[in-house]
Amino acid sequence: MVAVTALSAALLPSAASALGGPGHENGGGSGGTDGKGGLIASVTDSQIRVTAPDVPKGVPVGSVTSTDPDWEPPVCWYEPVFTPEQLKKSVGGLDGMGAVNAHEWWSKGLFVDHYDKGEPADNFDLDDGSGKNSTAEGYKNYNIGEQGKFWRSVVRKGHEDDQKAWDCGRVMFWQDAGTIPDDPHAPTPKTLAAFAYDHIKVPETEVELRPAAKSTVNLPTWVWLDKGVFKDVTVRASLDEVGVWAETTARPVSLHLEPGTGDAETFPASGECEVAEDGGIGAPYTKGSSEKPPPCGIRYLRKGDFDLKASVTWEITWKGSQNTGGDLPDGTFETTQDLNVQEIQSVNR
Repeated sequence: MVAVTALSAALLPSAASALGGPGHENGGGSGGTDGKGGLIASVTDSQIRVTAPDVPKGVPVGSVTSTDPDWEPPVCWYEPVFTPEQLKKSVGGLDGMGAVNAHEWWSKGLFVDHYDKGEPADNFDLDDGSGKNSTAEGYKNYNIGEQGKFWRSVVRKGHEDDQKAWDCGRVMFWQDAGTIPDDPHAPTPKTLAAFAYDHIKVPETEVELRPAAKSTVNLPTWVWLDKGVFKDVTVRASLDEVGVWAETTARPVSLHLEPGTGDAETFPASGECEVAEDGGIGAPYTKGSSEKPPPCGIRYLRKGDFDLKASVTWEITWKGSQNTGGDLPDGTFETTQDLNVQEIQSVNR
């Protein structure tokens, strides 16, 4: 069989099809049919369902950045995508090329040869130990009458050019209903925990300041986070069809302050404000506290305009199906705020 890779297929004029183009996870394809048998969700969509009821409402949010540069979440995995009937109807209506995995496109004839007429096909970039691609046995009449689905590869968003994304090189393959492939790239609870990690949205780190936009030389500026906004965020990712799920939770644990100048002092001296027993970070300013050292804050030693950097660290854990769970790398979110520091003007008479 001759196949077309994602790189060369992009040059073809009629690449669009009911089978989808070569693509990658984009967070939330729902699957289904269009009423004519063509599958709506293409390979560009994961079938993993994401729910995030704890995402803060009414405030700007963003994604966390892992603090561990060596963390390697799964780059690719396989998911169920077609029933026999869906695949047969989609191939029947194919115009141009269709995706047989996340990297490879086939023409209609190749789909018919492999999934209808039973001809074997080479898997893509998958070494069977002999230095050659392994062979996928063919199917008769798209396995009509069998209970199960054909599975296809998905690549984690943002890792389209990662060499490891080519590890999931099997052409679309059959899996009996209620079972998961015996494959190192089959979806696991930890796979879904990492998927949920990518979909965590936390409040942008805009801290509360008193005095607000203007501080005074040698007087402390109190800094704190709104407990009503900075609280635990849980994201659930589930591949319901095979009963695999994970919930990933981010919990704010500290706030790090960088004054934007060496002519400043932080409270505490490390600039690291830890979460208190009541779940808050820092304490709100109260009247008469302007000269007291705050539990979290900054004292500027000269006037000027400074860029205050505030970074919240989020501790991230997960739990999932099959009594699984554990820790994932902490995440951070940093923002910069403009701060004007003035001198108190006095008049001598």
